[in-house]
Amino acid sequence: MNILILAAGYATRLYPLTENKAKPLLDVAGKPMIEWVLDNLAPIPDIDRVYVVTNNKFAASFEEWAADYKTRHAGLEFTIVNDGSTSDADKLGAIGDIHHVIKSQNISHQDLLVVAGDNLFSQPVPDFAVAAKNHPATLALYDVGDLEAIRKYNNVSTDADGVITHFEEKPAHPTTTKTGIALYYYRSDVLPLIDTYMAEGNNPDQPGRLIQWLYPRVKVGTWDVPGTWFDIGSKETLIEANVVFQKFVS
Repeated sequence: MNILILAAGYATRLYPLTENKAKPLLDVAGKPMIEWVLDNLAPIPDIDRVYVVTNNKFAASFEEWAADYKTRHAGLEFTIVNDGSTSDADKLGAIGDIHHVIKSQNISHQDLLVVAGDNLFSQPVPDFAVAAKNHPATLALYDVGDLEAIRKYNNVSTDADGVITHFEEKPAHPTTTKTGIALYYYRSDVLPLIDTYMAEGNNPDQPGRLIQWLYPRVKVGTWDVPGTWFDIGSKETLIEANVVFQKFVS
């Protein structure tokens, strides 16, 4: 299997912090966000390669980071994929980037784990990849414990087997406190459907939209993320994450 880290956004809400530095390369509790992500994915067995998709503005920065990370963590191979965009105006969008990497790197024959580079979780998740092989696609869930907070994210309902029966972005009337986070697993047999999604002219941004389109067509399983999950979307949440994740520093 391969890992794809989404890191092509411009994070304008975090300006000026992200004017000259990619959001996933900002430090949280002493190390870049992307390292919190990757350190917790690295224990997954049978990783062939880690792809980081970014934009033209920050591709060189991620090349430098990957070279340094490899000196400290032997065994992982990296490819930095420049999607060619230069601003929010010409960005491909998260789903567009997934599609671009699959096509440009010719990796549709292998399972693909997709994660956002700013999607922080506090514990290793090797069991996610193991459980995910049971369904064509799998979405990681986190219980935010608050129906009001769910309105900012998405709302997911499942059957007794954990298969998605309802998915709604930014629900007006949420029914559960579980939300899908930007951690996905796509078996190789379902990857051709991403071609269909794009060919139909669907929204290429917000990776959850692909799950929303996919679950009526194939069984999309779910997996509950252990520990703490954090979504960093503003300077305030970045400050909060620095405090919260300090206790997980080893």
